[in-house]
Amino acid sequence: MDIKEYFARISYRGSYDKLDLATLTDIFQHHIRAVPFENLSIHCGESIELDLEASYNKIVRRNRGGWCMENNHLLSWVLKTLGYDVTLLGSRVYVPEYDAYAEEIDHLLLKVVLDEKSYIVDGGFGMAYQLWEPMELVSGTDQLQTPGIFRLVEESGVWYLEKVKRKQWVPDQSVSSSHNVDKEVCRRVYLFTLQPRDIEEFRSSNSHLQTAPDSLFVTKSICSLQTVDGVRALVGWKLTEIKYNFKDNMDLVEIRILADEEVDKTLKEKFNITLGKKFVPINTSRLSLF
Repeated sequence: MDIKEYFARISYRGSYDKLDLATLTDIFQHHIRAVPFENLSIHCGESIELDLEASYNKIVRRNRGGWCMENNHLLSWVLKTLGYDVTLLGSRVYVPEYDAYAEEIDHLLLKVVLDEKSYIVDGGFGMAYQLWEPMELVSGTDQLQTPGIFRLVEESGVWYLEKVKRKQWVPDQSVSSSHNVDKEVCRRVYLFTLQPRDIEEFRSSNSHLQTAPDSLFVTKSICSLQTVDGVRALVGWKLTEIKYNFKDNMDLVEIRILADEEVDKTLKEKFNITLGKKFVPINTSRLSLF
């Protein structure tokens, strides 16, 4: 870990000598605004590796993003290097189309203990359900963040993450037919326990998610990046840009369908990604990511 090289990648110029919540939050926000949540490797004929060196080279040196097992694994290395108390946790993501959680752990997140308080740090969920701040590990308390209200609920040792959504305004209704607008007030995101995990426990899921024909990541090419006031995402050929709390507790949602020849340019201009191999967009799943 070359911490200065990592900080240059995320454009972080603040101090990091104090292991406090403000510093943790600042580094975290720089990470999610610089490093996309993306699965483009799958659709470029590449495999996604769990090796830390591979994730470091991909994200820091090649200016790419990654999914949870790359982003949060790298972030854990960063925070441990700085001296934070970090534990890997595993979660099972909620799948709305089945109204059920995944059967096996399929998402990596972090627990950070700071001043005798525990926080959930997750820089690898992406889209509109990406946390913007560490969440204190307390049950039943609404925690307001820019993307909306998040809360953790604990039941018999199992923790559930939920997000309360704002209403959304989509000016161009002609492209919003599959957009999940005003259908949900609260979205379940995932469930997890506080059982410490080792990265080896994610190898099966890492392989399954990039090879199974019904995997969300096989049926959709995804690239999302948090901005200073919202989030942008390219799913297949659909570019969605959201501005949070645009007016009257409402998010502004702008959608555009790209032509094939616009995709690579958009990845560069909107996400700072240049791919070295031929990218084939796909969006065959009906599952809404918003």
